[in-house]
Amino acid sequence: MNPYVLTILLSSLGLGTVLTFASSHWLLAWMGLEINTLAIIPIMAQQHHPRAIEATTKYFLTQATAAAMILFASTTNAWLMGEWEIHQLSHPMATTTVMLALALKLGLAPVHFWLPEVLQGLELTTGLILSTWQKLAPFALMIQVAPTINSSLLVAIGLLSTLVGGWGGLNQTQLRKIMAYSSIAHLGWMVLILQFAPSLTLLSLSLYIIMTSSAFLTLKTNNALTINTLATSWTKSPTLAALAALVLLSLGGLPPLSGFMPKWLILQELTKQGLPLSATLAAMTALLSLYFYLRLCYALTLTIYPNTLTATAPWRLNFTMITLPLSIITILALGLLPLTPAVTAMLAL
Repeated sequence: MNPYVLTILLSSLGLGTVLTFASSHWLLAWMGLEINTLAIIPIMAQQHHPRAIEATTKYFLTQATAAAMILFASTTNAWLMGEWEIHQLSHPMATTTVMLALALKLGLAPVHFWLPEVLQGLELTTGLILSTWQKLAPFALMIQVAPTINSSLLVAIGLLSTLVGGWGGLNQTQLRKIMAYSSIAHLGWMVLILQFAPSLTLLSLSLYIIMTSSAFLTLKTNNALTINTLATSWTKSPTLAALAALVLLSLGGLPPLSGFMPKWLILQELTKQGLPLSATLAAMTALLSLYFYLRLCYALTLTIYPNTLTATAPWRLNFTMITLPLSIITILALGLLPLTPAVTAMLAL
């Protein structure tokens, strides 16, 4: 893609997100979401591959549907209650419709079906943008409208997403689909705690973005798209393979890695709020996710690729990529757990 065109598209992507962040009026927020969607469409379709075009079409249709639902809900609220402010969303039908629309934009269960299919058709870099940056604008809106939404609906969507995210990834062999189900499960944890402690949601989102970025950049450096090709990674860079396994365990939420921090704090907060059953169910669904992360770790560090693999085993990395961002993000994805007391102190302020 022409660098000037790419610069304009990435600038528009940033502009759409910032516009949604800064807006207090529903029309302005909707406009930001639309700019965001329209900016990423050409980036997704740049490969000119049938699978990429199909993924782009699916993404456009789902995002357009969600945007139309948001516009319908905000117009209904303005008509019935006379308010266009995001904070003043008060009619029950409008709040429920907005919640479902934002769930569709994020890929939360039960409206998650587009996310694995879309991510599977994209290049890893575009998949990284879709899994991280594209979650920010809808989450900003969701945090603002969360106080007006029925808490039972939020908890139900959160638990269902953690379950679907764990269950759906169990039988996958494509790494991009596994990352999509991982995304659904992590977003479920964030929605689960959204109404009780929004600061914990922001903490979880930040750590999710760090860990997912590290995982995607590792996969891109190794040029791995399936579990079989992941098994050849250790021949290219043993150090990177070992760190990638730790990043995957961090995504699974194992101590003493960074990913344990949000899960620990969320379970603690749920118990404080008198929801021990929800906390138990969430912890049990995390075990499902942990299984497929462990499966990836096993393929990455403990197996030699099968002889039936069609690709030849590459024996060295082609160091044309900039690896500094990967190094920094991997360090953050692994070593932030000791900062938990400082984080909890800041969240308490």
